[in-house]
Amino acid sequence: MLETLRKIVQEVNAAPDLESVLDVIVRRVQRAMRTDVCSIYLIDPQRERYVLMATQGLNRKSVGQVSLSLDEGVVGMVGQRAEPINLEDAATHSAFTYLKGTGEKKFHAFLGVPIIHHRTLLGVLVVQQKLIRKFDESEEAFMVTMSAQLAGVIAHAEATGSILQISDHTKTESDRKFEGVSGCIGVAIGPAVVMTPLADLNGVPDRKIDDIKAEVAKFKSALAQVRRDIKRVGRSLAKRLRSEERELFDVYIRMLDDNALAGEIISRIKEGSWAQGALRQVIGEHVQQFSMMDDPYLRERATDIRDLGRRMLTCLQESGPSLSEIEFPENTILVADELTPAMLGEVPTEKLIGLLSVHGSGNSHAAILARSMGIPTVMGVVDLPYTRIEGLQVILDGYSGRVFVNPSLDLIQCYRDIIREENEVNAGLEGLKELPAETTDGYRMPLWVNTGLITDVARSLDRGAEGIGLYRTEIPFMIRDFFPSEQDQMETYRKQLEAFAPRPVTMRTLDIGGDKPLPYFPIEEDNPFLGWRGIRVTLDHPEIFLVQIRAMLRAAEGLNNLRIMLPMVTSVHEVDESTKLIAQAVEELREEGHVINQPLIGVMVEVPAAVYQVRRFARRVDFISVGSNDLTQYLLAVDRNNPRVASLYVPYHPAVLKALQFIVHEAHKENVSVSICGEMAADPGGAILLMAMGYDVLSMNATNLPKVKFALRGISFDRARELLNQIIVMDDVDKIHMTLRNTLKELGLGQLTRPTIPD
Repeated sequence: MLETLRKIVQEVNAAPDLESVLDVIVRRVQRAMRTDVCSIYLIDPQRERYVLMATQGLNRKSVGQVSLSLDEGVVGMVGQRAEPINLEDAATHSAFTYLKGTGEKKFHAFLGVPIIHHRTLLGVLVVQQKLIRKFDESEEAFMVTMSAQLAGVIAHAEATGSILQISDHTKTESDRKFEGVSGCIGVAIGPAVVMTPLADLNGVPDRKIDDIKAEVAKFKSALAQVRRDIKRVGRSLAKRLRSEERELFDVYIRMLDDNALAGEIISRIKEGSWAQGALRQVIGEHVQQFSMMDDPYLRERATDIRDLGRRMLTCLQESGPSLSEIEFPENTILVADELTPAMLGEVPTEKLIGLLSVHGSGNSHAAILARSMGIPTVMGVVDLPYTRIEGLQVILDGYSGRVFVNPSLDLIQCYRDIIREENEVNAGLEGLKELPAETTDGYRMPLWVNTGLITDVARSLDRGAEGIGLYRTEIPFMIRDFFPSEQDQMETYRKQLEAFAPRPVTMRTLDIGGDKPLPYFPIEEDNPFLGWRGIRVTLDHPEIFLVQIRAMLRAAEGLNNLRIMLPMVTSVHEVDESTKLIAQAVEELREEGHVINQPLIGVMVEVPAAVYQVRRFARRVDFISVGSNDLTQYLLAVDRNNPRVASLYVPYHPAVLKALQFIVHEAHKENVSVSICGEMAADPGGAILLMAMGYDVLSMNATNLPKVKFALRGISFDRARELLNQIIVMDDVDKIHMTLRNTLKELGLGQLTRPTIPD
C-alpha cells in the first residue's frame, strides 16, 4: 500500500489543474482499493453545498451537476463529524439521501473520509461497492492516509485554478483571498513581481513574452552551452569510466536533440511562454512520466532529466538580465518562495511597497528586517500558487495577513481608504520627534531602536530614537560572500556608533544559525533553532569572536557609547568565557596603542534556562536584555518560521507574560537595568504592559516608535499598572487582546489599533 500511495501522490502532484488532480485521485484510488466507485465531493463556499466534482463508477454526466447541502446525506454527516463513516449498507442509514442521476442506487457499502486542510474542511472522499459489507480496517486506514496526503494538493490546485482563470481572463472571478500571517503592518496595492530562486525549477513563475524569436534564440544559446558542458565532462572522465558508463553522456546529449526535450520546450516558447517557464513545464512532465514507471532503471532516469533541467535553467538565468538590470514597475510587491535579506536589497526602495513570502513567519529574520524598513509584509502564505501571479494586481494586507489577487474595484477602494487613514495617523505623529515618551503622570520611558542596515540609522534618528538597543551585527556578514575583515567590520560599526553618539549603541555579537545562515559558513542541522547558534558558534570559534570584538572596540574609540550584548546564553560559564575574551581584546588593543575604554557588557535572555538564572547573570554583567521573539518561541515550543504553527506563536500568552515579569523583578534585585528588544515592545499595547512591569528601556523597529511614544504619552503609569494587574491573571489570549484593544480605545488611542478590515 505504501508504494501505491507514493505513486498516487506523485501523479497527483504532477497534474496541471484541479480537474486533472481530482480525476487522477478517483481513478487511482478506485483501482488501488479494487472497489466499484470512488468519488470526490468538494465544498462550494459560495453556494454552501457539496458538489460532486469527480467520480469513477458513478454517472460522469452528474459531475458538477449533483450537489448536497452541508448537512445533507451521509456525505454531509462525514463533514459535520470530521471523521470517517464506514457503512455496510448506506441506503438503510437514516441520513442517506439518494442523488438522482448518479446511478448510485445499486451500491451498498460506503466509506467516506473528510478532506481537511489547515482545519478547513474542503470536501469528502468516498468509495462505494455493490456488496453489502463494511470496508476493513486497512482499507479505512488507506483512505484516511490518502485524504491527509492529498488535502494540501487539492487546496493548492483549487487556488491555482482560480489564479489561472484570472490571468487568462476566462472568468470574472476576483478578490481571490489567501491567508498568511502578518510580517509588518500596513497595506500595499500593486503588481506582483516574482523573485525566481537560482536553479530551482519549481520556483520558476509563468510569464508571457512578446518577442518569441528572441526567446527561442536565448534558449538555443543556453542549450548549446549545456551540450558543451556535458561533452567536456564526458571527455574529462573518459579514461576513468567503462564504456557503458561513458554512454550515459551520449544519452544526455540525445535527450537535448530537437526531436526530444529541446523540441518540446521550443514548441511551448512559440505558444508564448518565456523559456524558463517552458523548461519547467516540459521537464516536470517528463520527470513525472519516468517517476511512475515500475522498472527501477527507467525510474532513475527521472533524476537525469531533472539534472538536465537544472543545468539548462542555470544557463538561462546566467544569460538573462541580472536583478540590478530588471525594470521593476512602480508600487512593486515582491513575491518569493522564501524571502531573504539579500532580496530586499535587489529592488529599488522607491519602487518597493510590499513583500510577500510563501514560507517563513511573522518573526522570521526577513520579516524583522521588513519591519525595520517599514514595508507592509505578509509571510507564510503556503497555499498561494506564487509562480502563477507574476504581473497580477495584488492587495497585501499586513494587518490581517491576507493577500487578495485580482481584487475588485470596490475592494481596492476600501483598502485605499485604509492607506489614506494610515497616512493621516502617521502625519499626526511626526510632531512627537522632540518630545519624550512620558506618561500623563510624569513617568519617563526611554525608547531605543533595533537596527541592522545603515539606512535604519537615519530613519531611527528622524523618529526620535534615544539609543540602539539591538544592532544586528550579522547583517554585514549575511550580505557578503566571505567573513568581513576586522577593518571592514570596524568601518561598518563606526557608522552606527558615530551617528548615535553620545547615545548608547548596543551591538549584539554574531548571532548566526537558526534562521540566519551564512552562505559561506553553512550549518546543516535537523533542528537549527536548538542547535549550534549564537554564542555557541562564536565561543567555538574564538578567532571569529575576537576579530569582531576588536572591530567593535576600535570603532568605539573616542566615542565611548558601545555596549556589547551576548546572544543565546544558557549558562554562567558562557558569560565568564565571553567576558574573558572581551577583556583579552581590550588588553591587546591597549598594548597596540589604542585608547580603549571597557565597554558595558550584557546578555540576552532568550531561552527558558536563562530566565531562571537572571540573578546569576546580573551579578556578572552590566545589563540584561530580553529577546522576546526567541523567548516566546522556546517557551511555547513553536518554530517562529513555520507558518503551519504561526497561530500558536502568541506573545501575549499568559506564560510569556509571567516570564517577562519574573525576569525584570529578578534583575532589579541586583540593581541591573533590563531592556527588551523583541517585537512585543513595538506594539503600543505591549509597550504599555512592559512599562508597567518595570522594564528600563524598550527597543523596537523605527517604524513603530512614534506609535509607541504616542501610546505611552496617552496613559498614566498608574493606569498602566492597573491594566497589567488585570491582564496578568487572565488565562485566555483572546481576552487579553480584547482588553488591550478596548483600553486603547477608552484612552482615545483607537487609531493605534488594527483598522477594520473587509472580510
